[in-house]
Amino acid sequence: MAKKRFASLLLVFAVCLALAQDAFAGAGQGGNLPYEGWLEAVRASATGPVAYAFGLIGIVVAGGVLIFGGDLNGFFRSMLVVVLVMALLVTANTVMVDLFGTSAEIALAPPRPMPCPGGFA
Repeated sequence: MAKKRFASLLLVFAVCLALAQDAFAGAGQGGNLPYEGWLEAVRASATGPVAYAFGLIGIVVAGGVLIFGGDLNGFFRSMLVVVLVMALLVTANTVMVDLFGTSAEIALAPPRPMPCPGGFA
């Protein structure tokens, strides 16, 4: 009885999933939210040439201290790893743009025409 009920629920779920319309939630232009301005400023400053230079310096310094630092306590080593990861994240965008011409980009699919009821074109 439980297997039959599970199978029917699974069938109903599959039918609902197959007949669902596209949501296009991310296709809008966004709004004028109060925090968008400073988020754009943070993004611009985190992907510019100064941030790239600081990222490269951070990678070299943190990597050198981790390699040649000798006996470091656990907290200091963890903080150096955090600095190294942050430097890699900051420089990754510029490196991807330099190598491939684009960084993390999600391409939008072209919109599909909605079917007309009754088969009229």
